[in-house]
Amino acid sequence: MTSGKVLMWGALAAAVMGLCLTAGVSFGAAPIPFTTVWSIIANKFHPGFSEVTWSAGRESIVWDVRFPRVILAGLVGSGLAVVGAVLQAVTRNPLADPHLLGVSSGGALGAIIALLHTGLIFGLVTVPLFAFVGALVATLAVMAVTRYSGAAADRLVLSGVAVAFVATALGNLTIFLGDPRAAHTVIFWMLGGLGLAQWSHLLYPALALGLSLAWLVLRAREINALAMGDETAATLGIPVARFRAQLFVVTALLTGVMVAFSGAIGFVGLLIPHVVRLIGGSDNVRVIPLSAFVGAIVLILADIAARVVMAPEDMPIGVVTGLVGGVAFIVLLRRR
Repeated sequence: MTSGKVLMWGALAAAVMGLCLTAGVSFGAAPIPFTTVWSIIANKFHPGFSEVTWSAGRESIVWDVRFPRVILAGLVGSGLAVVGAVLQAVTRNPLADPHLLGVSSGGALGAIIALLHTGLIFGLVTVPLFAFVGALVATLAVMAVTRYSGAAADRLVLSGVAVAFVATALGNLTIFLGDPRAAHTVIFWMLGGLGLAQWSHLLYPALALGLSLAWLVLRAREINALAMGDETAATLGIPVARFRAQLFVVTALLTGVMVAFSGAIGFVGLLIPHVVRLIGGSDNVRVIPLSAFVGAIVLILADIAARVVMAPEDMPIGVVTGLVGGVAFIVLLRRR
């Protein structure tokens, strides 16, 4: 691809992302014009850039409520889609995603324990830390079950489904034993939601996504080799067991942090990599960054739908991704 085409596609991607971000901030129970949205944002970065013709309430809606929510939606969508792309390559199973492999369920269990039983003992990092530990434990459990049952790496999904059921059951038990007054909030959070997004919280998912995505893109060619089989990867000098373990730790970290701030959101990690491969081929050098980009757009659009369909109430975003993603995946299966 020539430098001119790279610049053209980069400009198009930036324009699409900018339009989605603007729509995400503009649409809702109280619609706000695009020009007002960007005027408010511009004034935040450069006071006096635009004449203030809007109310303090609108400014608060744009800057304090919707803008951090849209950014969180983009980060979570990117993270889950990247995890799905990597897991599908590593397990050589097109059905692999953080939800089916039990990683999301483990992360949710850790987050529930932090929310209902331990409290914020480590400050704001408590929930992401517990979610990461839960996701990592679930990942290790999947690997242990796979080894115990003698299944090959491409059968990890079956072990993941079993671990997901156990983790979900333990999560439900944890909610049952917790404070009944907080249970409703936690159950709504488990369905997937971005309504609690705050500027002070965005650092953690942004940092997790940035570091994980950079590392995965740098190792994309090795992931390609692993996707062709352990023997092929070994002949190319890749330490298969160690590299797979590293990938599982990175995906567990990314999933745990995203689950901590958004709840368990399904189908993003499963569907997006398939769509990307239809468009850009199977080379993970392209699939991983493209999955991040498409995943961000899809979850921003899903969040818009969640806020608009039942306005002024918020529909859990996991419901939107489940309904739309399920139908879209059926259509995709038909076409393949």
